[in-house]
Amino acid sequence: MPGDKYTAVWVSHSSITDFVNCPRAYFLNNIYRDPVTGHKITVISPPLALGQAIHEVIETLSHLPSEKRFREPLAMRFDHVWQKVSGVRGGFTDEKTESAYKARGKAMIKRIVNHPGPLARLAVKIKMDLPYFWLSEADNIILCGKIDWLEYLPDDSVHIIDFKTGVREEDPRSLQLPIYFLLAQRCQQHPVSKMSYWYLEQSDSPKKVPLPKPKDAEKKVLKIAKEIKLARQLKRFKCRSNGCRTCRPLEAVVRGEATLVGTDAYNQDVYIMEKPKNIEASDSVIL
Repeated sequence: MPGDKYTAVWVSHSSITDFVNCPRAYFLNNIYRDPVTGHKITVISPPLALGQAIHEVIETLSHLPSEKRFREPLAMRFDHVWQKVSGVRGGFTDEKTESAYKARGKAMIKRIVNHPGPLARLAVKIKMDLPYFWLSEADNIILCGKIDWLEYLPDDSVHIIDFKTGVREEDPRSLQLPIYFLLAQRCQQHPVSKMSYWYLEQSDSPKKVPLPKPKDAEKKVLKIAKEIKLARQLKRFKCRSNGCRTCRPLEAVVRGEATLVGTDAYNQDVYIMEKPKNIEASDSVIL
């Protein structure tokens, strides 16, 4: 008998990371809803706003045939997208900080234009709005997630690329690319032959990482997913240190100590931790 996706526990790289870092943060990010608005909550910050803007620009490229991706100046596209995170909506409480982050974003866009590499070549676009598959029908668990980029290679395989906008390299123990590997295996027809992170602030090309062993990757992800399912059944989501840096900002939102700045494209209430400092909000909508 097929599983029921409406009663299943859905897990993704972000929700698994939340749970591993702090079960309380997992609850506040993925289950809790504001009692007044009925919306989920999220906290925005300048680094997150920068990453959101860059990823949105790259996402627009993924919808275009390779020969059309760079016809429109990417810098103009970035300026347009930046309006969605400008000011307090991106966690910027002063103009100097916003200018610095926007300059970093422009430098990344310039790097992409000057060294497009795989972004100028053929790509595979998974047709599902949110790729997912049954990680375990027996346990009623679904794994989902969006892969930043799937480069199509001449041997009919694909190259998974995840774009990074931070200053630190990803922890080798991260489950992000293994999760994307599993999704790519199950949600499209081409075998995965390569995986990379592209650190856009410091590198002109993606940095290759080893392919995981499929069984090992699935085993690790399923183990955590089962822990998440059990925690949801028991309604047990305690911070392991009685208030850590992962859950503290979200707890501040629940206590009414953060500033609401809007609602995002996922209908989440967006908060910042600092009070605005005389920055006028734009009329555009957070996306």
